[in-house]
Amino acid sequence: MRRLVLLTMLCLSGWTLAQQQSAPANDAPPRSDTEEPKATPNESSSRDTRIDLSPPKDDDKNHPKSGDTAPGFGDESADVHELHPFNPYRAAKDNEVGDYYYKRKNYKAALARYQDALIFKENDALANFRMAQCYEKLDQPQDAITHFKEYLRILPQGPLSKDAKKALQKLGAAEKQTSEKTAPK
Repeated sequence: MRRLVLLTMLCLSGWTLAQQQSAPANDAPPRSDTEEPKATPNESSSRDTRIDLSPPKDDDKNHPKSGDTAPGFGDESADVHELHPFNPYRAAKDNEVGDYYYKRKNYKAALARYQDALIFKENDALANFRMAQCYEKLDQPQDAITHFKEYLRILPQGPLSKDAKKALQKLGAAEKQTSEKTAPK
């Protein structure tokens, strides 16, 4: 048995050695300096067409604030506007963490996370609904009404639309009672 194993190992090692010796010596990729020169920046790689980088006709009239003359362009004192990319995964994670805080009755922390979700996904119906619930718990009915209405605007037939409509009716009745109490007689 040992002889068979030794014989097999010798055969395999001899075969791999033969394979290494028969491989071509130059496995390098083709050199780029032997090819045609690359296209210039204003020319396509196919050399059939040139890339047109000029603005369209009447662009200044159609988009007056898009050029160098726009207010604040190059102005050091202009406000900086930060843009956030659309990121539904980040919004979903913020909603998930908001739900965690909401279940632990930390409504301010939950509200902050739902607001973060709206930064990364503007029309997030779930974040609006949950924010409305937080505002309701924090005794801020006007803000709650705003976000319940926003939820219904985004998903009028959504899975939580019945709850949103009930909450709006309840908040509308509660708002009328508080305005009657505060009104002078």
